[in-house]
Amino acid sequence: MSTQWWKNSVVYQVYPRSFQDSNNDGIGDLPGLTQRLPYIKKLGADVIWLNPIYKSPDKDNGYDISDYRNIQDVYGSMADFDHLLASAHQQGLKLLMDLVVNHTSDQHDWFQQSRQSRDNPYADYYIWRDPVDGHEPNNWGSFFSGSAWTFEPKRQQYYLHLFAPGQPDLNWENPKVRQEVYSLMKFWLDKGVDGFRMDVINLISKPAGLPDAPQAPNALYGDAQAAVADGPKLNAYLKEMNEQVLSHYDIMTVGEMPGSTPEDAIAYTGFDAHELNMVFQFEHVSLSANPDPRLGKWNDQPVKLVDLKAALSRWQKELDGRGWNSLYWNNHDQPRAVSRFGNDSPKYRELSAKMLGTTLHMLQGTPYVYEGEELGETNVHYTRLDQYEDLESINAYNQLVKQEKIVDDSTMLSYLANISRDNARTPMQWDNTTNAGFSKAQPWFALNPNYTSINAAAEVDQPDSVFSYYQRLIALRHDSDLIVHGTYEELDPNDEQVFAYRRHYQGQTLLVISNFTDQTITRDYQQDQADHRVIGNYADDLGTTLRPYETKVYLFK
Repeated sequence: MSTQWWKNSVVYQVYPRSFQDSNNDGIGDLPGLTQRLPYIKKLGADVIWLNPIYKSPDKDNGYDISDYRNIQDVYGSMADFDHLLASAHQQGLKLLMDLVVNHTSDQHDWFQQSRQSRDNPYADYYIWRDPVDGHEPNNWGSFFSGSAWTFEPKRQQYYLHLFAPGQPDLNWENPKVRQEVYSLMKFWLDKGVDGFRMDVINLISKPAGLPDAPQAPNALYGDAQAAVADGPKLNAYLKEMNEQVLSHYDIMTVGEMPGSTPEDAIAYTGFDAHELNMVFQFEHVSLSANPDPRLGKWNDQPVKLVDLKAALSRWQKELDGRGWNSLYWNNHDQPRAVSRFGNDSPKYRELSAKMLGTTLHMLQGTPYVYEGEELGETNVHYTRLDQYEDLESINAYNQLVKQEKIVDDSTMLSYLANISRDNARTPMQWDNTTNAGFSKAQPWFALNPNYTSINAAAEVDQPDSVFSYYQRLIALRHDSDLIVHGTYEELDPNDEQVFAYRRHYQGQTLLVISNFTDQTITRDYQQDQADHRVIGNYADDLGTTLRPYETKVYLFK
């Protein structure tokens, strides 16, 4: 890479369907995003990561792509995209596209050809296997419930889909498939996009022979992620991708890698690895998994702070000087940060939103802000299944409540309210008018009812708002080599109430102290010897006293 601008950058994630509707069909679109670029610029972000906008049947909200070189009609046209990209660049904003190449849609022409016979030019573009004893080739379960295999009568074979049946997995063993992927990447890079977020990129290399996966007692299926993540040829594929495509452009790359360890990440993103810039790891957002392995992530228990600190600290320490971290609390696949890790009650929502922002943005790595996070948006707290739209959530309910009868209705609804992806997908809360300023038509998905009090219009010019606080956090990173490059020192890992750490760089030290509770407590880290308090979420500073959800950052010169 000719530069490493991504190290100093802050990324703002836009879920286009829910960001801004410009033509009043109830669905967010590209002209709507173009219209809101000044808002993102005002926040201080440098890069926009745009969730998929390609042609798609929308079985998984755009992550099932039927045409990688064309825009989904509801989002606009290619001319709209070109205008968005040019407008973003004019305002000094870069644009990161979502690259989804572990799988395509079953409506993609490649799959439509592949499913016809075993001997056509696309026959080997996907992963096909003969039945074994009249059933699926192995025990793998789909991430979206059910088997990861679907039978195709025309070929008398099963095809693999780690996600929905409408998302067949590509066969990366086939060099033609890899060249197709590199070609479509160049298509977008030659347009001028500034990089890619790569969806589940560590699942592209399947293990030889596709053996059975570990299977929990009484579970219907094996855990495919355990069998597939970080497969044997992943490094080779990423090196080839870098050599043939990525190294020819000054861009940013982040690979979504569920199940990856810091050691894995260093192999893919190490400064000498010549693969990717960084990964999205899942350790800290997977901490509240259900004790019953059959239920996976579905749970309603809070994350223990000691576990959260251990996960984040591990990545900070192990990647320091060797690789680069991505920093995030939430995204389109995770519940709202303030509801999950903070306190979304009216009394503490703003304080805990600012506290979480501080804790994350003072770490080493590239921070990602998910649309609405900068306003302190909350989970929507649904109470009925018919309020949900997300395929994963609905499938999980049907499998675990109706089919397997592992949990009852009210328990599963509590799990969904806590952790469903739909919490992040409600339309952006712009103002307190009808439909929150998102659209003049009925939105594609119900608004969070609290938009009348939590919205951008109420925060943008309010000096003590969550938005203004995020502006300050981002500005601090832009102005501080200590925040960007400093090494990480963990403090009191067993403290169940406070997350404290230091950052060190060229003789200066940053001390970060965050109270994750609604209690007033005392901690002494020699704050009184600091040069000054850099930022905090209370107007004054009571020294060693930490009020509910208080966060403060000190500089020692």
